[in-house]
Amino acid sequence: MPLCYFAYGSNMLTKRLQKRCPGAVSKERAYADDWIVKFSKPSKDCSGKATLSPKNGCQTPGMLFEIPDSEVCRLDKYEGVGYGYERCNTFCVRLAESGKMVPVATYLATFTKPDLKPYDWYLALVIAGAREHIPDEDHLVMLRHVTYMRDPRCDREERSKAKKVLAEAGYTDYRCLLNRDLCESATWAV
Repeated sequence: MPLCYFAYGSNMLTKRLQKRCPGAVSKERAYADDWIVKFSKPSKDCSGKATLSPKNGCQTPGMLFEIPDSEVCRLDKYEGVGYGYERCNTFCVRLAESGKMVPVATYLATFTKPDLKPYDWYLALVIAGAREHIPDEDHLVMLRHVTYMRDPRCDREERSKAKKVLAEAGYTDYRCLLNRDLCESATWAV
């Protein structure tokens, strides 16, 4: 049985998720009510990755994807289950179209550090995914106000993979995603 997965971070970018799980299919937008996205999940590369934290009155938009059963273990591995993230299979989201509350799977950090920052390329992946699926301008503005840091290792494999998938999604210079003015003046081949 396929997994109904709520993506709210870098996996919102369909091309990124499909590199990890080729059979992933985007389904519909949804909201995590009373949750806020933060970049406080410690990563082995010393940066902050996206997670959800409870916060009354907030809502975090995301995208529901159907993941084939045969690819769920791959997604668990990429998400680091047992190494900082756990898959929650009973996470409730509100469907954007109907308003119906449904249980889905998502990944939540098992430990957070509030002082962490994401790398620029990672935040660009999140923003690209939000631009692809989320028509909520407030969410994009919030993401563009996240304090990020430049990756000190230009040769980092994950950075290279991120730049490649962003280019495939039409973003030849990922840094433009971090700057609203540059992003809106650019012509994208999306």
